[in-house]
Amino acid sequence: AVDWWAILFNPSMPYRLVHMLLASGLTVSFLIAGLSALRYLKGDRSESMWKALRTGVFTAAILIPIQILAGDQHGLNTLEHQPQKIAAMEANWNTGPNVPLVLFAIPDEAARENRFEVTIPDGASWILRHSAGGVVPGLNDYPGNHPPVFPVFWGFRVMVGTGLLMLAVSWSAAFFLKRRHSLPRPLALLMVPMTISGWVATLAGWYTTEIGRQPWLVTGVLRTADAVGPVAGSHVALTLAVYLALYVLLLIAYLGVLVHLALKAAKDGDTSPLPGVLNKPMSQPAAGE
Repeated sequence: AVDWWAILFNPSMPYRLVHMLLASGLTVSFLIAGLSALRYLKGDRSESMWKALRTGVFTAAILIPIQILAGDQHGLNTLEHQPQKIAAMEANWNTGPNVPLVLFAIPDEAARENRFEVTIPDGASWILRHSAGGVVPGLNDYPGNHPPVFPVFWGFRVMVGTGLLMLAVSWSAAFFLKRRHSLPRPLALLMVPMTISGWVATLAGWYTTEIGRQPWLVTGVLRTADAVGPVAGSHVALTLAVYLALYVLLLIAYLGVLVHLALKAAKDGDTSPLPGVLNKPMSQPAAGE
């Protein structure tokens, strides 16, 4: 017998829920901030631009450190319940203490080693066990029972790297908006491509999570291989390709409309806010902006 409620409310569920809710808030915050930065670069200094820019920047600046703390707790929970996923995320092959944090590597599953490693000594042990001598699980303890290493390792680094960049950008922008009531042009230019950073980090996180659970559909209960239906692989690939193409087109259309609205507002001096930003009076920026 299978307890479906236990599967649904599994040990990672509360951590994953909080992590995803914060990710959603950050995605929207950077969307608003990035489009507002585009308006700023086009010379728009309307009240709606300042309102949208400050809303996006300050919301992101508040949420991102909370997200980092939530992610740390999520990782510790994963270490307890899915140690092989953590081993893949860290590309750590042998269980032991004083495990370095691998910043860059090309994991080689055939040779059971990493190539071109760049590491921080004892870093993984400090992060996961809060001690240099902390023992971190290795992939060699789970022969045939761990996920593919390369996509999990790099998916995790894309997520974390994007998150750290979001922290640096949001805090820098918050500093300039709070202290100088303006944005340096290089920072505003950086914020424009950061419009999609929330999606990038979220997708990388889900790749890490879902590929990282393999070969299990329900860890320790049901393997993915035992749950697949009698559908040809070519049919699954075609369906995936169609879904992917559809959602890419929808995303392009969505971003295209928002960029068009932002540019139109900057050109026309429109004082209405971007979608999702409250139209509430606020104090005008200091003179000289």
